[in-house]
Amino acid sequence: MSDLDIRCATPLDIDTALRFWREAAEGTSISDDRDGVARLVDRDPEALILAERDGVLVGTVIAGFDGWRCHLYRLAVHPGHRRQGIAAALLAAAEERFVRLGGRRVDAMVLVRNELAHHAWHAAGYGPQEQWRRWVKPLG
Repeated sequence: MSDLDIRCATPLDIDTALRFWREAAEGTSISDDRDGVARLVDRDPEALILAERDGVLVGTVIAGFDGWRCHLYRLAVHPGHRRQGIAAALLAAAEERFVRLGGRRVDAMVLVRNELAHHAWHAAGYGPQEQWRRWVKPLG
């Protein structure tokens, strides 16, 4: 198996990432469109981290840092490439970024119904905080 290349996304990667998420990620959200991802890449060029093998996108994670808290979104690995250490490599890159920026704790958005993801997050050392519930309000 060839080496894994971990790198930050550029504006040229946006459409590829969106197509990838439709195939490899569990669901979509209100900001999963070209404009939303373009704003992310423009505002924080290191936030969207890609994993490629032989030039093909096989995994993603968004490592968002607002200066106070570290947030992980869109950890996704292509179904044909799972259980090969790709998620672990993406999380390591995200965590290294957070440490470099002064982050002290990471949280991740994980769908309750995505049992497969629960196992992956647990294996990476993450655990649920049952006392918290996410509250949302779409804008616009």
